[in-house]
Amino acid sequence: MIDLKTFETAIGTFDEILARYAKEYNDDAIRDAVIQRFEYTYSLALKTLMRYLRFAMPETAESITFNQTIREANKMGLLLSNLETWDNYRQKRNIASCIYNKNVANEVINITKKFNNEVHYLLDKLKRE
Repeated sequence: MIDLKTFETAIGTFDEILARYAKEYNDDAIRDAVIQRFEYTYSLALKTLMRYLRFAMPETAESITFNQTIREANKMGLLLSNLETWDNYRQKRNIASCIYNKNVANEVINITKKFNNEVHYLLDKLKRE
């Protein structure tokens, strides 16, 4: 089985900052922390999925693309959302790390709650495997 400790820790820090943001949504520094934690939690979610697929499907997982990763994870019931949603998370993560302005920040903030539900679901599913 794969080690989930780092992924679980990232989710915990993401939960923590989302709770603070819910109380202090006008604080730009907290909003920026939400975005940063979204970025690394997203990256760890994808790395964890890929590690799991290498474990579960060693014959095909070495050269698997992003799209194939999400499709396979969906087939296995590991994700709440489809490829389109995960591609949207990826796009938001990429623009947040490359371009910073208030509009981009708001776009990212708008998906964080749904993404948080997604990573909790994924973690729960992987713990049961």
